[in-house]
Amino acid sequence: MAHSGKLRTWHDDRGFGFIAPRDGGRELFVHISAFPRDGSRPTEGETLIYELGVGRDGKPQAVRVYRQAIGAPASRSSAGRPVHEAPGSSRAPLLALIVLALVCVAGFVGWRMWEVNHPRAVAEALAGDSIQASALPTTSSFRCDGRTYCSQMTSCAEAKYFLKNCPDTKMDGNHDGVPCEQQWCTSFFAQ
Repeated sequence: MAHSGKLRTWHDDRGFGFIAPRDGGRELFVHISAFPRDGSRPTEGETLIYELGVGRDGKPQAVRVYRQAIGAPASRSSAGRPVHEAPGSSRAPLLALIVLALVCVAGFVGWRMWEVNHPRAVAEALAGDSIQASALPTTSSFRCDGRTYCSQMTSCAEAKYFLKNCPDTKMDGNHDGVPCEQQWCTSFFAQ
């Protein structure tokens, strides 16, 4: 049960003092160890909230003391340790932001690793090669006219069209899906 009182005397050099209960009665001993370890020091005359306990000598003393000027007491477990804050506390948005940033970083790193290990798929996706020719209407100026060799082509785009749409082409010697690699399609991003 929480009680309230004023700190009548405080011996900072010795780390103890006495509280005058608000309801009256005998003054209670209070040791510096009963205060939260927040770096601040108690001062005479301030209002305190405390619980009653028993000292080493068997006499009543103040335990789990909080300075009312600092703020409301934090939730404490039966062992006197702070209880973890609830999800709706003021730290929850910061924690959520940190988790979101970590997820974004992990996603980016994962994408970069995949990109390094699958450069061909990335190049095709960026060049638009991943779209099936049958899924889109052909609006190309190219048409199958019997040409089958790289030496008969005029551009990489034309060679790609012939490889995808025309029968019996002989432009992909290593069968990697990129035609005329030594003549027209010398880089992944060639059109």
